[in-house]
Amino acid sequence: MNTIVLPVLAFGYWEIILIVLVILLLFGGKKIPELMKGLGKGVKSFKQGMNEVEKEMKDEEPKEESYNKDEK
Repeated sequence: MNTIVLPVLAFGYWEIILIVLVILLLFGGKKIPELMKGLGKGVKSFKQGMNEVEKEMKDEEPKEESYNKDEK
């Protein structure tokens, strides 16, 4: 039986510099801040949604306990 071992993606300093340079060449210096701004808005929106879900779950917990107490 042959198994495939995937190498761990470990980048050194030169690889990271090369990737950054390629990104700069592809998108240009003016486009990167716009991309990062959009990414930041997306992360902020995701965190806000997660906080709302957690808040709703916490609000639901006492209601479930009160129903269980009434049944006893």
